[in-house]
Amino acid sequence: MEIGVTSFVETKPDIETGIVISHAQRIREVVEEIVLADRVGLDVFGIGEHHREDYAASSPPVVLSAAAPLTKRIRLTSAVTVLSSADPVRVFQDFATLDGISDGRAEIIAGRGSFIESFPLFGYDLHDYEELFNENIELLLKLRESEKVTWRGGHRPAIHNLGVYPRPVQDSLPIWIGSGGTQESAVRAGLLGLPLILAIIGGSPTHFAPLVQLYKKAAAHAGHDVSRLRVGSHSIGFVAEDTELAADTFFPSTQAGMNKLGKERGWAYYDRSSFDAARRFEGALYVGDPETVAQKIIHLRKHVGITRFMMYVPLSTMPHDLVMRAIELLGTEVAPRVREEIAKWEAETE
Repeated sequence: MEIGVTSFVETKPDIETGIVISHAQRIREVVEEIVLADRVGLDVFGIGEHHREDYAASSPPVVLSAAAPLTKRIRLTSAVTVLSSADPVRVFQDFATLDGISDGRAEIIAGRGSFIESFPLFGYDLHDYEELFNENIELLLKLRESEKVTWRGGHRPAIHNLGVYPRPVQDSLPIWIGSGGTQESAVRAGLLGLPLILAIIGGSPTHFAPLVQLYKKAAAHAGHDVSRLRVGSHSIGFVAEDTELAADTFFPSTQAGMNKLGKERGWAYYDRSSFDAARRFEGALYVGDPETVAQKIIHLRKHVGITRFMMYVPLSTMPHDLVMRAIELLGTEVAPRVREEIAKWEAETE
């Protein structure tokens, strides 16, 4: 059972002062967060690609490369790489470079992302959204398989027996499929035999169990070894010494972030009752003291089949020291409890 953190490197206004920190400062802060996550024993840290003023990480592999020589064990991944609007050759080269700097700890989570700013920015037509993703994941996997590639698609110029360098340290650079929870993406990941990570950010997490089963069924149908497949969760959360302290600390920035996006997308107003409902045991918010958060993660493993849990913190701008404390507690108290109980449970079920 892997435990980790995801960040979109947010730079929204501070809810109390209205101050917006610079992109440069927030990037430096997230590098410190990655270093701490490694020091306290977390397994993975993911950076999400965005091309907006309120997120600072347009290039996850560059940010992760800054942290790579300062860390020893933690795996470093995108969360996600917006593959529909990216050049797969450059994506592969960037993460192979990160793999070299980190001595074999790089990963890619390829997805569509929840924003569309990258399409006009890089000159892609949003109507080609699906076709671009399918072509690009095909090419990315070919690049992983062999040093020299011959490939032709409908959007990118063809490649004729060309080598792509550098090659990664790992024999097979890990590539995950990131999904917002659609059946189509789960089936695609299963047919490709790729690990799947689900954005479980609303409703009841146990409702994702049929999707995980569909993913495994598709993988088995394609002839893949289902026992080797991994399923991850990207879920919003925050840890503090006391559950009510965690809730009171995390709610204001969460509300601000949710309502900012809500105005763009037509969502209902997000209030404290919505927040409190989501942090109940069956809810999708992993907010509380270490024991509360650990038990929710264990429940997710047992009833949904999640083998990698990645906590997305913060949802909006929070003081850096509070984020650091949450990461510390996740690594030193939550993760050991989860691993110990899951190990016992797996031994009993065997």
